Amino acid sequence: MLAGLRLRQVRERLGLTYRDVEAASYELALRRGSQDFVLHISRLADIENRNVIPGLHKIYTLAVIYHLNPLELFSWFEVPFEECFEDGAKFTAPRTHLAAPPSGLRVPIRFDPGFDPRRTDFLSRMVERWGHFEGALIKGNPRHCYGYIGLSDRRMTPLLRPGSLVLIDTELRRIENEGWASEHDRPMYLVDVRDGYRCGWFHQAVDHLVMQPHPSSRCAPESWNLPNEAEVVGKVIGVVTRLNEPWDTALPEFREERAGLRKKAL
Repeated sequence: MLAGLRLRQVRERLGLTYRDVEAASYELALRRGSQDFVLHISRLADIENRNVIPGLHKIYTLAVIYHLNPLELFSWFEVPFEECFEDGAKFTAPRTHLAAPPSGLRVPIRFDPGFDPRRTDFLSRMVERWGHFEGALIKGNPRHCYGYIGLSDRRMTPLLRPGSLVLIDTELRRIENEGWASEHDRPMYLVDVRDGYRCGWFHQAVDHLVMQPHPSSRCAPESWNLPNEAEVVGKVIGVVTRLNEPWDTALPEFREERAGLRKKAL
């Protein structure tokens, strides 16, 4: 069904006329302090009858007056905002940065009675019923955010592969300088260094912060003065990564070194 027709049906079910919608839009514009929210009768008629696509402010106005979910309204115009996170994961970037979280998560509600948590198995076989957990990591829960490891950021390879997504707890900002048994236990943090972000191991002294890259990365340590040059965003509490992707291939110097070893072996 066309978006304009659906909007007209919603308006008629609410018992609103064109003039009612226009008057309400003026009130919203006054409340928001911007004329961009005004929806004139002629424009509303074009949207409903000629399938004219409204601008962002007009869509917000329609959602407010018709009591609709703005994300659902966008989907009527074939703009799938709820799939933005999934689509965005397919488009990579060279530098590490903060990433917008998903609007919701699929979570298991009921497991199969024969599910044994001690065994490795397909998750789809273990779950009898799935649910949708709305707003798991959005504005209503500001404690968590996502970070994206840039394709050119190999500082923590192989623990954090380029292209990985990391879940950050923004309430855990104190750097733990000791207390772990192995590199897998050592906490990692996302840090804003003003001209970008760093994600990995850090050591904090009184007035400076040092990043210690993974030894296998062959990257040099970096340091910043506190608090002017760096700020801890939070602690990494989860990682989502893909294996054997093109950006996971060895750096040129590693490939040359391996080629030399093969020649010696022959």
